Amino acid sequence: MLRFVTCGVFLLMAAPVMAQSVGEKTGVNAVAGITPTTQDFVTEAAQSDMFEMQSSKMALNSADAATKDFARKMIDDHTKTTAELKAAVGKGEAHATLPTTMSSSQQSMIAKLTDLRGTDFDKQYHSDQVSAHKDAVSLFQRYGKDGADAGLKSWAARTVPALEHHLEMAQNLNK
Repeated sequence: MLRFVTCGVFLLMAAPVMAQSVGEKTGVNAVAGITPTTQDFVTEAAQSDMFEMQSSKMALNSADAATKDFARKMIDDHTKTTAELKAAVGKGEAHATLPTTMSSSQQSMIAKLTDLRGTDFDKQYHSDQVSAHKDAVSLFQRYGKDGADAGLKSWAARTVPALEHHLEMAQNLNK
């Protein structure tokens, strides 16, 4: 029993480091317009970039010409935002840790794309990009408005227009 309790205590202590807050993870904060914590913002922004780059690299091998053009832009732009995020976290006021993997739902989306080809791949990739960019726009708008870390807050606000443009481009892929 003592081992069980001890393990439980250690897991509870590690949980904030390993995961986003429940509200941010479930999307409740986004719906309510609640500002994410700095750690939640950093985690979601970094994971979003990882997903964008991984899925877009896949699109370079499987997609139509217009989708490949979009994918190249996503790789270039999200490589840039990843570098900017790393730099901002490195000199930030609040302590935050960059994640090293995508969320489980993003990993599932990548796995699904792996099995698709041709127009099926294009449709799923387009849908995933619209969804991912809607989430990113919301995240960056909320943190850019009221975020706790001044440097990250400023960077988030400056990044919103590019993400809104990405969303518009993704929405236009199906037209």
